[in-house]
Amino acid sequence: MAMESDEEPSTSSATCSLHDFSEMPQPETPPNPVPEDEPLSTDPANWPSVPTDRIRTQLVCRGPSEVPADFVFPRNELDGRSCHHQYFKKTLVNGEKIPRSWLVYSEKNNSLFCFCCKLFSKRTMHLTSLGLTDWKHASSLLTSHDNSPEHLNSMKVWKELSVRIKKGETIDNQEMALLEAEKMRWRAVLTRLTAIVQSLAVRNLALRGSTETLFTPSNGNFLKEVELMAQFDPVMKEHLNRVQKSVSGHTSYLSHRIQDELVNLMSSKIIFEMVSDIKQAKYFSIILDCTPDISHTEQLSVVIRVVSLTREEKPCIKEHFMGFLEAEDSTGLHLASLILKRLEELRVPFEDCRGQAYDNGANMKGKNKGVQARLLQMNPRALFVPCGAHTLNLVVADASKASTDAMNYFGILHKLFTLFSASTQRWAILKKHVGITLKMWTDTRWESKVKSVEPLRYEAAAVREALIEVRDHTKDPIIKVEAQSLSEEVGSFRFSICTVVWYDILSQTHDVSKLMQSPSMQVDVAVSLLNRVEKDLQRYRATGFVTAQMAAKDICEEMNAEAVLQQKRLRSTKRHFSYEASDEPLSNALKKLEVTFFNVVVDAAASAVQERFSTLQNGHSDVDGRELVQELKNFPDLPSQEGLYGLAIISINYAVAEQISYDDVIDEFASKKARKVLDGTSHLYL
Repeated sequence: MAMESDEEPSTSSATCSLHDFSEMPQPETPPNPVPEDEPLSTDPANWPSVPTDRIRTQLVCRGPSEVPADFVFPRNELDGRSCHHQYFKKTLVNGEKIPRSWLVYSEKNNSLFCFCCKLFSKRTMHLTSLGLTDWKHASSLLTSHDNSPEHLNSMKVWKELSVRIKKGETIDNQEMALLEAEKMRWRAVLTRLTAIVQSLAVRNLALRGSTETLFTPSNGNFLKEVELMAQFDPVMKEHLNRVQKSVSGHTSYLSHRIQDELVNLMSSKIIFEMVSDIKQAKYFSIILDCTPDISHTEQLSVVIRVVSLTREEKPCIKEHFMGFLEAEDSTGLHLASLILKRLEELRVPFEDCRGQAYDNGANMKGKNKGVQARLLQMNPRALFVPCGAHTLNLVVADASKASTDAMNYFGILHKLFTLFSASTQRWAILKKHVGITLKMWTDTRWESKVKSVEPLRYEAAAVREALIEVRDHTKDPIIKVEAQSLSEEVGSFRFSICTVVWYDILSQTHDVSKLMQSPSMQVDVAVSLLNRVEKDLQRYRATGFVTAQMAAKDICEEMNAEAVLQQKRLRSTKRHFSYEASDEPLSNALKKLEVTFFNVVVDAAASAVQERFSTLQNGHSDVDGRELVQELKNFPDLPSQEGLYGLAIISINYAVAEQISYDDVIDEFASKKARKVLDGTSHLYL
């Protein structure tokens, strides 16, 4: 049975409700007038001009809504006047001020209404029709209305009905009891549905399938979880029985629209909790990174890092994922504007930012037009700290493109992996010969780089034997030629030297990269580790090529191959006479490999380390040391130590998600997406 005919699409417009001043956008209230089968708004301008007894009863139970003390009333364009908080209090003869409990404000019309007269008076007046907007004479008009007989009579009817409802003495007391029971049933159902959505979201499981029909094979994880729960839970079992027996249009709260609404409400609650934690911690740092999604749209992920206090009053470092921002442009100006706009939306003051952490792309770390430079202009205390582990990855990536021999080497690695992984039979041959299987070199995973070279460093002979077996047993002439060519490359002295050199460089940076990813890594320790990498590369520059030759000779001896480096012959071209003679060609092939490959690669890696981490050196600090010390002295004493968007919020911030109350989510759902449910003769407003 399909479940989407009864639920309208959720709205995502960013209007701010008076009754929920959380910092997340909320859905709009329904239009005026409100039909009997539509949600009942909290805005008096949306109430029907002639309310029914049921609507009166519900509104009296709910009571007049209050305006938050920090709400800023909009001004009229004509005279610049506005409503004031003082109108909501009445001054007695003795000077005492008492609240006007009957006065309610309409955000939609920017006007004032009388709660009791709107419900019970039969007279037409501004306070019951369009609302009072004459702010110049508002005080006198409200005082006059306070003492009018019509208002006093409506107040009496309102208070009497309120007392009877509380005592259970209304005429439809039995129906009210049924209404309350139905209301509790729906809350129980929504609690279970919210729990299912959260469970699927934190495990990164898709909610929907190809159909939205109960008890069908391809209806998705959400409905399957509902069906499973109904087997053991009486509340969900009864709910599914009602859904199956109902006619088309019966509310079920099982459609994909309701799933999306629950996801959005949960993500809003999670962000609200995280923003509260950030504001309580006061100082924070931001971590940004860009990556394209499947639609080739650049997504900027925003993480805010704070030092928060636990219940035991112990400091704890927390990182809050605040969502993705769609980056239409990757320039430093655009990215800086995006993050500042997001912080403004969250009402997190950028003045309290004390750190920035990005990768070392030019648009992020640029000293003049990068994101860090632009944000430092606005807040000089936002210290820029580059991502050390990510930058080591970029350092080696830069070095791998520094020479032709380097690029050719990784081209051979790619061909090797492709040859064996493209066929299960060839992969089986490889596994028969080697103990360390081949790995693909990728730009995003640091571990893959050293792992892709490791098999050739320690099991080159076995890899070559596997290539020869593939050559001898394959019937595909293309594969035969490819295997023969690769076996010759792997067995060459040149390839062995390149393997040793690359493995030495990757090994030196690999351990430091792992340490840099530690959550407890300190800036001074990171600087020390990076200095060590730079010095190791300089020492390797002096003696590494000689040791690489010795190791490469051992590899060739194991393969029974000749450890001789043949100089590649280049085609000569006719040169015209010039006053500037060309450089003397290098006749020695080994010397040429050292100059054009080894020196270039090691120098590129060393200079990249020095350049990319220059901002971490003491002489290039982004903050004034004296100011920082003074600021630390002033710290309080602490004990020693929208769909995919919402799902990402819940999944990544799963620890916060586990702490939010389902009741809060359901209350929010009820206030924003309230529905009247027809069930026999009873009506229910959630």
